[in-house]
Amino acid sequence: MNKAEILVIDDEAPIRKLLEITLESNDYKVWLAETGKEGILMAVNHPPELILLDIGLPDKSGHEILKELRTWYNKAIIILSVLDSEEDIVKALDNGATDYLTKPFRSAELLARIRSVIRRNQLQNDCSILTCGDLQINFGARIIKQNDAILKLTSTEFNLLSLFMKNEGRVLTHQYVLKEIWGVAYQTETQYLRVFVATLRKKIEENPNQPKHIITESGVGYRFI
Repeated sequence: MNKAEILVIDDEAPIRKLLEITLESNDYKVWLAETGKEGILMAVNHPPELILLDIGLPDKSGHEILKELRTWYNKAIIILSVLDSEEDIVKALDNGATDYLTKPFRSAELLARIRSVIRRNQLQNDCSILTCGDLQINFGARIIKQNDAILKLTSTEFNLLSLFMKNEGRVLTHQYVLKEIWGVAYQTETQYLRVFVATLRKKIEENPNQPKHIITESGVGYRFI
């Protein structure tokens, strides 16, 4: 049995059953809750490795549950929702969601997202060297290599790429990246961020016009793969 335990908070019985079958067949331990109150109680009593949270719950909005969980729960929370507007996605991510997947979703994609966030949690608890595909970062030496060749990066480019790598697989909103790299005063400067991302892509992507590492999530932000 996989050590990872996953809590599903969703009011739709067919979705809960589908997730239970899918996750257990991939060796995850699954806990099921159909209301926000029940889900929070389960999470408090037995904190899981990851939470799958629906936005449309009968007792409380998933956004409220997300904010309540984030006051103490620091592991991955993936939103599963039929709501696919940029406003809902950005709101969830800014409130602390690790990722956002719209219904109906493909089981293979969900499993890939789960593996990614669990792997990232493990890496963040590890040493000062992080490897993501052909890229390797040494935080202590502030060096990033690609295929064993040291990349020539400015301080800002290093900080930006290291932020992406530490959050591999996760969608980071424009506002989050701007705040983390440049500070609160720059949270609306999305064009500023686009310029730096474009420069960074030229240094790490084989074809900057068809990036394979820094992927644009239209209207939301970026995902590093």
